[in-house]
Amino acid sequence: MKWFWYASPQTFYPLAGTIARWCAIAAALLAAAGLYIGLVVAPTDAQQGEVYRIIFIHVPAAWMSMFLYVVMALWAALGLALNTRLSAMMAAALAPTGALFTFIALWTGSLWGKPTWGTYWVWDARLTSELILLFLYFGFIALRAAIEDPRRADRAAALLAIVGVVNVPIIYFSVQWWNTLHQGASVSLTRAPSMAATMLIGMLLMALAAWMYSIAASLARLRAIIRERERDTEWLRMQRAAA
Repeated sequence: MKWFWYASPQTFYPLAGTIARWCAIAAALLAAAGLYIGLVVAPTDAQQGEVYRIIFIHVPAAWMSMFLYVVMALWAALGLALNTRLSAMMAAALAPTGALFTFIALWTGSLWGKPTWGTYWVWDARLTSELILLFLYFGFIALRAAIEDPRRADRAAALLAIVGVVNVPIIYFSVQWWNTLHQGASVSLTRAPSMAATMLIGMLLMALAAWMYSIAASLARLRAIIRERERDTEWLRMQRAAA
């Protein structure tokens, strides 16, 4: 496959539509399977009871909130270093989805915290750094919107995204670096999972569903950005005429 062929908005535009459609279908199927296993098949937790089932939304959302920020920053850095239009557009397309998952992680974490900790919110290291991540997403989106020149907006937002990456390892390692109320990771690459197999399967299916949704939503948004920024180009006028 000629990868550099798709480095242009013109050539990537139709491919993005195809990938987005298939990923949307995969996201729906994976979410249905994951929710069924998580809410129906998985056993009740011995300590937390039924309230633990919020992990099937909370944990995948938290994972994606951090992962999408790193991916967004990588695309922004690539656009800044190589001055490529599509890279900057991709970073812009990822930001709203990342902000959405960060909000979901904070919201579901608060709902989980009330019966577990007795309060919806504490200025815990994990929660506070996750809240900062949400502000970084908002700042990236707002900065791009505040600057009229798209290329200047891309460069300014890229710098913010790159600087903000330092917050991601702080979120991940906060439960190890400080004494926090937030529990440690239930799933790790270096040790066996501390949960039943059905719980793990349900959570991983939901994580894959979130991943597929992120690709579908981001690529659909990328196509909208391309249509906005390339609206005066001949190829897009021909695309509209053919449609």
